[in-house]
Amino acid sequence: MNVFERYLSLWVFLCIVTGVALGQFMPGVFQFIGHLEVAQVNLPVGLLIWIMIIPMLLKVDFSALHQVRQHVRGIGVTLFINWLVKPFSMALLGWIFIRHWFAPLLPADQIDSYIAGLILLAAAPCTAMVFVWSRLSNGDPLFTLSQVALNDTIMVFAFAPLVGLLLGLSAIIVPWDTLVTSVVLYIVIPVILAQLWRRHLLRRGQEAFETALEKIGPWSIAALLLTLVLLFAFQGQAIIRQPLVIALLAVPILIQVFFNSALAYWLNRKLGESHSVACPSALIGASNFFELAVAAAISLFGFESGAALATVVGVLIEVPVMLLVVRIVNRSRDWYEQGAHAVTPSEAAGP
Repeated sequence: MNVFERYLSLWVFLCIVTGVALGQFMPGVFQFIGHLEVAQVNLPVGLLIWIMIIPMLLKVDFSALHQVRQHVRGIGVTLFINWLVKPFSMALLGWIFIRHWFAPLLPADQIDSYIAGLILLAAAPCTAMVFVWSRLSNGDPLFTLSQVALNDTIMVFAFAPLVGLLLGLSAIIVPWDTLVTSVVLYIVIPVILAQLWRRHLLRRGQEAFETALEKIGPWSIAALLLTLVLLFAFQGQAIIRQPLVIALLAVPILIQVFFNSALAYWLNRKLGESHSVACPSALIGASNFFELAVAAAISLFGFESGAALATVVGVLIEVPVMLLVVRIVNRSRDWYEQGAHAVTPSEAAGP
């Protein structure tokens, strides 16, 4: 992990402080930025989000999809957790904690928005950081690449319907036109641009491609941090009034991380997948494509919404919590291998 990735939570905290302070002392500037919109899309934020997302999508090789058959069990667990467990479990946790248990401690007019933010966070499987988590746990790099490519392919088609379904089940009004626009702007177009750019860079050779990734990588984190400064400049008053909100929103996110990673890890063990496959499978189920979640929350509900704040809480706790999950899967390797027969690629592929 580079310095930005390792200390991401610290940078996010500093962005909170900076954004809140700037929002209090320079409200006119941020009101002007907030009004720079076309078709409900804030232009400065839209640009920052593209800079944030596209470098991460450069790492995704969709040609790796043919490798899926080498670890059918592990891929099956990944898809089950990411698309059938994770979003629905988060909607349930949001209903339990935010709408009921914590409701007296939260602003009543933001309850639905907080739940919407949590759903957006859970409906976007991790795209970039999972490569880091996989490397730290000695995960199979080809499996990691193939599961990311498959998840991103599914996300292009399933993100909007899934979010719409869960928001509807949570009795939250679904702005379908804005939701579809968000998918096109922040998934479809960035995927196309990233793949075209990737092909152009690869024509120069693998070494040139890796060098370009190293140079471009910091753009994503820098754009994310600038977006968070803007977001917290708008959220400043709400945070000052309700500082407990961030801690309360972190509770369902933390529960979901440990529940999904443990379930995926256990299922891979039961199905006989190797530890090098179980680790990235569990870790992608625990982490989120928080850049997309932040973008969608801002587009759907605005800078000052509880949804935007909820997605940012996910960013705040992502790195330390995921490092803890990595530590757990690494230390439990002996336990894992005692109960699982390591499946070779030829066995997993079948006759």
